[in-house]
Amino acid sequence: MSLLVFIGVYAIGNPIDMLISPDADQLERARTIAAFGLDKPLWQQYFIFIQQALSGDLGRSFSFGTPALALILERLPATLELAIGAILIAIVLGIPLGLWAGLRPHSWSGKSIMAISILGFSLPTFWVGLMLIMVFAVQLGWLPSGGRGETSLLFGVPVSFLTLDGLQHLLLPAFNLALFNIALVIRLTRAGAQEALLQDYVKFARAKGVRNSRIIGVHVLKNILIPIVTVIALQFGSIIAFAIVTESVFAWPGMGKLIIDSIRVLDRPVIVAYLMLVVALFILINLIVDVAYSLLDPRVRLTDARN
Repeated sequence: MSLLVFIGVYAIGNPIDMLISPDADQLERARTIAAFGLDKPLWQQYFIFIQQALSGDLGRSFSFGTPALALILERLPATLELAIGAILIAIVLGIPLGLWAGLRPHSWSGKSIMAISILGFSLPTFWVGLMLIMVFAVQLGWLPSGGRGETSLLFGVPVSFLTLDGLQHLLLPAFNLALFNIALVIRLTRAGAQEALLQDYVKFARAKGVRNSRIIGVHVLKNILIPIVTVIALQFGSIIAFAIVTESVFAWPGMGKLIIDSIRVLDRPVIVAYLMLVVALFILINLIVDVAYSLLDPRVRLTDARN
């Protein structure tokens, strides 16, 4: 990833053109280029970066003059808060709606839920965000149109969901970011519920006279949660990586807005550090998914070596 970004940023332009005034003389230009290490060949710049990265130094931002990793970690809580809010909305809305559509597939309500899920897949995020702002912020005036709002410290980290104003600012962008995942969870839950209802353990439970609510809550829901948890956890990484559009539309001060601003000025250290952090998050999330999968499904756990 770092190699691709290095080559990509080098190919699309020279960051010095963004950082130095056009009126600067050649001596000042050469001094600035040397200060940023851009006078060396690209392969040498890359190996210097790798050596520094192995010691935890991902470089200093060209624009801000501060360590790129510290700059990103400063914006990380806002992006994580938005991503967690989106995942929670997807779970709270997606699983009950998917269960309803799976248990009543031929009813008008079940068909309506599936039709709405198609819109969730089809509508572009930026357009939905603008429509949410126009309806709920401009016309109705119920919610703010952008920003993070008032924050409160939680273990030294500023969060917005602990204040009413912050929660109001969080609701629209979190729902906008969750829309695709709501549709995804609905379809996964519906398909899983319909498949589980045909299994022998469900038929046996009904033959024993087990209540329908217990069959759905214990036998059906517990088994369909395995693929749902896996997909939701993997989608969490995608939400963090692709929250850029939502953060730009709602002026949410997270990593997405930072990376957009960094791309505009070709701030390579910030771009590389951001993508490397996203890669590390994906690896961590995949590890957590594997552990959670083994907890939910005993069949995939490691057996005793003696067996």
